[in-house]
Parts: sequence; structure tokens; C-alpha cells
Amino acid sequence: MTHVLHLDNVSYVRNGRAILDEVNWQVDSNQRWVILGPNGAGKTTLLKLATGNDYPTTGTVDVLDHRLGKVDIRELRNSIGFVSSATARRIPANETVRNVVLTAAYGVEGRWNETYDSMDVRQADRVLAEWQLLDFADHEFGTLSDGERKRAMIARAVMTDPEMLLLDEPSVNLDLGARERLLRMLSGFAQSPSSPAMIMVTHHVEEIPPGFTHVLLIRDGKILAAGPIETTLTAAHLDATFDMEFDLAHSGGRFSAVAR
Repeated sequence: MTHVLHLDNVSYVRNGRAILDEVNWQVDSNQRWVILGPNGAGKTTLLKLATGNDYPTTGTVDVLDHRLGKVDIRELRNSIGFVSSATARRIPANETVRNVVLTAAYGVEGRWNETYDSMDVRQADRVLAEWQLLDFADHEFGTLSDGERKRAMIARAVMTDPEMLLLDEPSVNLDLGARERLLRMLSGFAQSPSSPAMIMVTHHVEEIPPGFTHVLLIRDGKILAAGPIETTLTAAHLDATFDMEFDLAHSGGRFSAVAR
């Protein structure tokens, strides 16, 4: 077991506001974390630091045993898978789904003049099959449904066999059927011992796939609770995080919360 992410006394200040305030957090290679918190809590900023797309104001961030500020983050890009709505918007609508996944090997977002060998193509098709997209491989990305696009972006993120996979609200805006299909697949992926460390941001406990092992609850840039999901995700911690009283239920590996 190795550490893939370590934040030590990290603060992130913009325009005099502490978006993150003295955060200490560690993610190990065999852990699957979900981050919960209200809008503006600092969730997305945590992901920016984890991807090396931003730097802390104070404190240190170690990503895959490399300290931000002392490493060329481009050297780590293929070891970090990242999925968000913003990354999906940068994919050309007329790109084939196979190329959406294949181009991750070069870290580009559209097929140009780069060359891929047969091993790259086989890897892309293997990943497409895992995410139930092989039948769409020759379709244009812009023709996919929202759920299919989400799965295509996850397939792209795991194309390079990353050591850490970051998911920023992967099921946002999906209908019930598409959401449940995606969560079922994420659950299977999370429970595979060969999968990388995972960190997923969400607003809803109902969107936590079975197989996620840890939870971090954050409010106003401060971590209120962090640890194993079975002991840390409690009604009391949800109350403090969202400033509202909740009844929390757990059944069949899934959580649900209703305001009292």
C-alpha cells in the first residue's frame, strides 16, 4: 500500500478568502474516497490540487510521491485520470468515441497527426468494452446520450492505466436510468483490486457507489470528518456539513438521506 495523495496543512486563499483552511488529508492506493459538501465548500479545489492544476497558498501537496512545485506536472499526467464536465466540453463533437479514448495516450483532446500502434488500439477497445461502449466506437462523440458521454470520458481517463482516478460529479444531470447504470459500473470498477485509487466528488449520498471505502465531509474549506465510510458517514456529520438535520439510511450497499 502506497500513498497517492498527501495534503499537509494546506490552505488555499483567493481574494483574501480561505477556500481551503489547514487541510490535512491522505489517500492510499487501495482506497476509494467520496467527497461530500455544499456548494463552495472547497471540493473542486481539492481536485485541482490533486491533479496538479493548481498549487496551495501554504502547506504541501504530494501527488504520487512528487511534491507540487518541485516536479514537472506533465510527467504525471498519464498517471492521473480526471473526469469532469469541463473536460468533456473540450472534446470535439465530431470525434469518434474510439478516438476520444485513444487520444488519451498522447494527452490530446482531438485526433491530429499522432500515430498509434496496434497495442494502443487494443487497449482502447478493451476499455470501451469494459464501459459498455464498444458498439459506439465509430459513432461521433456529439451523438452520444449524456450517460454514454460520461462513460466515454471515464473510459478515456482509464485508458492509460492511471494510478489515481478523480471524478468530479460523474452522474450530474443524468436521468435515473443512466445514473443507476453508471453507478453500477463505477461500483464494479471500485471493487476491483486492480483498479487505481479513486476520489469522487458528489453532492448526494444516493450517488455513492457500493465499493467506495472512505468519505471526506467538508464545509467552508475545513474538513469536518474523514475516514472509513461505514463509521464516518453519519447523520450527525451530514447535519454539520449541510447545516440541516437529516435521517440517514443504508440498505443494499447504498445510502439515502432525507431532511427531518
